[in-house]
Amino acid sequence: MNGVAVGGHADASPVVTERQAAVTRRYDRMARFYDLMNGPMERGGVLERRRRMVGRADGRTLEVGVGTGRNLPFYAPGVELVATDVSARMLERARHRAAGLSIAVTLELADAQQLPYRDESFDTVVATCVFCSVPDPVRGLSELRRVVRPEGRVLLVEHVRPTNPVLGAVADVASVLTTRLMGPAMNRRTEDNVRAAGLEMLELRAEGIWREIVARP
Repeated sequence: MNGVAVGGHADASPVVTERQAAVTRRYDRMARFYDLMNGPMERGGVLERRRRMVGRADGRTLEVGVGTGRNLPFYAPGVELVATDVSARMLERARHRAAGLSIAVTLELADAQQLPYRDESFDTVVATCVFCSVPDPVRGLSELRRVVRPEGRVLLVEHVRPTNPVLGAVADVASVLTTRLMGPAMNRRTEDNVRAAGLEMLELRAEGIWREIVARP
């Protein structure tokens, strides 16, 4: 891990670890096709949401769940970037993308639920379309709170459970299938999870099922 010191978070429970291992295997399998699979969603507005939020990162920045590196072109010059993912194959795709962009980034294998960094290590933490797949999202968001500095910011782009009761019920049923086949759940209540993790929401932009959140410890 390039000499990065390990933070003080306790190990995840066996259940969380087993569930994370299953998610990791799914993303390893999907890595080759991931960008193609997500193309319609990106063109449907997610790309602009990524660009808008990632461009606000500054200082020493951690991106959790970098995936294939789709956010890498959007970081401002001068950002000192560390990016992690649970999937080695996704990270390899991100590495190729970073080389093509000539961007300075340290890519590391790490679980959002057990980040290997000291408390208050980063000025900014970024996660886009990540906490739909983290087995224990509150634990993962708590780790973001732990590693960001008190005056720092957490920047999130996430889809959430629809507020419409009928659509919410559909998302609950669909999530049983999507979590088994692909990893992400369609019914996460991310705003509630952010608060439960001890983060204060400074800004919230809501469009349909999409949320852009700026938070701090």
